Amino acid sequence: MTQPTEQLPQAPPSPRPENKIAEFFNFADLRTNFRTETLAGFTTFVTMAYILIVNPAILSNAIFLTESGDLFGELVVATGLSAALATLIMALYAKLPFVLAPGMGINAYFAFTVVLGLGIDWRVALAAVFIEGIIFIMMTVTNVRSKIVEAIPDAVKHATTAGIGLFIAYIALKSAGIIVPSEATFTTLGNLRSPQTAMALLGLVITAALWARRVTGALLWGILGTASLSWILGVAPWPTGLMAIPSAPTDLFGQAFVGLGELFRINFWQMISIIFVFLFVDLFDTIGTLTGLGSKAGYIDADGKFPGVEKAFMADAVGTTAGAVLGTSTVTSYIESASGIAEGGRSGFTALVAAALFAASVLFIPLLQGIPAFATAPALIIVGVLMMSGAKMIDWDEPADAIAGFLTIIMMPLAFSIAEGLAMGLIAYPLIKAFQGKTSQTSIGMWILAAIFLLRYIFIAGG
Repeated sequence: MTQPTEQLPQAPPSPRPENKIAEFFNFADLRTNFRTETLAGFTTFVTMAYILIVNPAILSNAIFLTESGDLFGELVVATGLSAALATLIMALYAKLPFVLAPGMGINAYFAFTVVLGLGIDWRVALAAVFIEGIIFIMMTVTNVRSKIVEAIPDAVKHATTAGIGLFIAYIALKSAGIIVPSEATFTTLGNLRSPQTAMALLGLVITAALWARRVTGALLWGILGTASLSWILGVAPWPTGLMAIPSAPTDLFGQAFVGLGELFRINFWQMISIIFVFLFVDLFDTIGTLTGLGSKAGYIDADGKFPGVEKAFMADAVGTTAGAVLGTSTVTSYIESASGIAEGGRSGFTALVAAALFAASVLFIPLLQGIPAFATAPALIIVGVLMMSGAKMIDWDEPADAIAGFLTIIMMPLAFSIAEGLAMGLIAYPLIKAFQGKTSQTSIGMWILAAIFLLRYIFIAGG
């Protein structure tokens, strides 16, 4: 009789890659899946991909070798890689569906206030961003951040967002020729029959229509649509190509280290002011963004706390430091991440998909280089509209809030400086409270900040 063949124990089947991903990112507890997270990551990328065009366009005004725009390609690489790296950290370390990239507003401060306004070399400005990132890392580790947050009046926080929005829109209107200099009135309406200006206005209509219809990626499609029309109509030359292997950003990479030595040789108050504004805007922009996104994604608990938010702050801080080394301004969390969350993204895999797309985007430099500056103006104006929402959070019936908030908002575009608006607001708030006899509503921290900016004006004429 034939003996039955002994059955050897078989190894369990290897888990599918999707299952490993699901386990790592905790899909089950978050009630999500591979398809949903992938779609969410793609949606977030498309919504904020305009930064690949807009950030290099803004920084090209200040970061160049011989003429404006000669480092545009390298700035695209720096933008894409810094966004990919910071978002990758957010995905794998914080495991949150938030995407990061060089921040709007702070890039304008870098280019137009620090470099062009103060005459600071762009390498020194990158060094200041690097120092800001290191400070932010230390603040995240030691939790000092919360103490600084408490020292800033809420009115000034909200006004800073709105003021930056006006500043960005002002820059866009100027670059598009919609407003031009005037000896009689300082600025006036430009020649709207100019082909470039007319195309920018048409682009604004297109972008506004897409945004009003809640089209995903409205800003990106607005830029591409305006550029395409300008190419077809001969208003701007066609791109030299669609894709190309990018060259390494050799003229940008590591220049922050070159600028470190010179940073400590400039005027002390200038140095403190520059680093402080970089830090301030990054700090509160990140706090506001993460709080809003955390609430939308359901991460905020019943006590109003956001478990694990320190990991998100660390991703932001490391992203800023690495971004400075790559050659771009401050990296921050983007509120556009809400678009992916609205599609169901709940885990770090959403961010992982977006990070991969940002890394791949650097292959499209020829296309991005061919997009004219006036085509980005409509997107900047809509960004200004979005940022103005901070003004509604100000208590306009409270004198200290109203005056400090208004000065913060109005001085940013008129002084062409985010720092000046912030300084005015921080000085005005505790003074008005003192005039009201409400010094109990101020803190020592508020007075210290006000004194720092006041001393800055005393020792640096004109700020």
